[in-house]
Amino acid sequence: MFFGRKEELQAFDRLWALPGSSLAVCRGRRRVGKSSLVEEFARRSKVRFIKLEGIAPGENVDNETQLAAFSRQLNEQCGVSFPVPENWFEAFSLLDKALPKRARAVVLLDEISWMGKYDPAFPGELKYAWDNRFSKHERKVFVLCGSVSAWIAKNILRSKGFVGRISLNLVLKELPIRDCLGFWGAKAGLVDTREIIDVLSVVGGIPEYLRLIDPSESADANIKRLCFSPTGILLDEFDAIFDDVVEENLATRRKMLGALSECSLTGREIAERIGLEYNGHVSENLFALEEAGFVAKDAGVNPDNGKVSNICRYRICDNYTRFYLKYIQRERELIKSGTFRFSSLEQLPGWNAIMGLQFECLVIANLAGLLPLMGLDSTLLVSAAPYQRPGTNGRRGVQIDLLLQTRRALYVVEIKRKGEIGEEVVDEVAAKVGALRKRRGMSMRAVLVYDGRLSKRVPADGYFSNLIPVEAFFK
Repeated sequence: MFFGRKEELQAFDRLWALPGSSLAVCRGRRRVGKSSLVEEFARRSKVRFIKLEGIAPGENVDNETQLAAFSRQLNEQCGVSFPVPENWFEAFSLLDKALPKRARAVVLLDEISWMGKYDPAFPGELKYAWDNRFSKHERKVFVLCGSVSAWIAKNILRSKGFVGRISLNLVLKELPIRDCLGFWGAKAGLVDTREIIDVLSVVGGIPEYLRLIDPSESADANIKRLCFSPTGILLDEFDAIFDDVVEENLATRRKMLGALSECSLTGREIAERIGLEYNGHVSENLFALEEAGFVAKDAGVNPDNGKVSNICRYRICDNYTRFYLKYIQRERELIKSGTFRFSSLEQLPGWNAIMGLQFECLVIANLAGLLPLMGLDSTLLVSAAPYQRPGTNGRRGVQIDLLLQTRRALYVVEIKRKGEIGEEVVDEVAAKVGALRKRRGMSMRAVLVYDGRLSKRVPADGYFSNLIPVEAFFK
C-alpha cells in the first residue's frame, strides 16, 4: 500500500542523471515511510535493491552485534559468504566487493544511527568508504536513512567530512490529506468526510498507522480499536517510538513534551514548568525533539512591526503524539485493564475540545495543501506559523491558529471543527484581527478553515476572504 510521494520520488529519480554514484540522506519520524519510499524508488527504477539495517539498541546490543547483523544481511541479499568483519572499515570493504559492477543499484543503509551508535569511528569509516570505494561506482544511489535525525545531523550533515558529498537531503513529512484517502480504498467515496478527518486528526498522515485502518468500520470503531482497547496498537506506540529515537535525557524530554501537551510555550516557559534552569541544555533537548519529529519551533515575523520575532515558541506538531499525551496516557491503566468502557467517543469528557485541537494540528501540518486553496501557492510567504501574544500594559492578548504573512498582507486563519458553526465565528475572528496593529501598506484578511455545517449567514456576511471546507483538501 504505497500512496503519494510524487515529489519525493522525482527528487530521487533525478539522482540517476548525475555522473557516477550519488549519496542521499533521508530523515523523518518513525513510521513515516522512509524505507518504503527508498524501496519504491528502487522498484520503479527497476534496479537492484540492497537494504542493510541497523539493530535497535538494547541491553545485549553492541558494535559486534551491529557488524554481525550487517554481515548476515549482506550475505543473504548479495549471495555471498563473507565472514563477520572485525570493524566498519572491513564491513564497508565487503559491501564494496558485493556490489554489482555495471548494473544500476540502490543501497539503503537503514537506521544508520543504530548501526553507528557503538563505534565513534563509524562516521569517519563511512566517509572513507564513500570517497575511496562507493563513489567510484557507476550508476549507484546510496541512501543513509534514520529516525534519530539528531545523530544524522551531527555526524553526517554537519560533519566537515561530508561537505559537498551529499546530493540529496530529504526530510520526509507525513502524507498530505489527499494522499491519505488511498487507505480507504474504494470506500473513500462512501465514508463521511468527518469520519476520515477524525481518524486523520488522531493518527496524522503516518502510513504505518493508516495501514491499520479498517475502511469498513466507522471512525469511532477504528479509533476505539487502535487507541482504547487493551490490545490497541497505538496504546503503547508512543513509548516505542520515543525510546527508539530519543536516546539521551529521556526523562527530561518526556517532561518537555508533557508541558507542551497543554499549549505552545517558549523555551524559558518550558524550563520553568519542569523545574530546570533555562540554558543551552534546554535548547539542545528541544532541538533533539524537533529532529525526532515531535516538536515544531515557531518564530516567524512579528505582525505588529514586520520584524523577525526574537521569541520562539514550541508546540507538539505530531498528531498521534499530541493525542496520546492529551487523552490516551491519562486513561492508559484503565484501558490496559479493560475497564475503560464507553459507547461513543463523543461521550468522553472533553472529546470535542480535544478533537478541535487535533484538527487544528492536522490543518497546520497540511499547510502546503492549504496555500493553493487560498490562492497563495505562487506567493512568497514571509512567515507562516501559529501566533500568540500575551496581554500587556492594557493591550489585550491574542491567539491565532495560523498567521500567514506576505509582503503586502496578513492572513488570519481560523481553524474550526464543530457540529454547527454559526455567525459568532465572525465576531471571534474580528476580535483577533482587531488585536493586531495594521501596518502601513499592509492588508489584513480573515480566512476560515472548517469541518462542520456552516451557517448561511457566515458567507452572507462577507467578512472572510476565504471559506475553506475540509473537503477541499481531498481534491
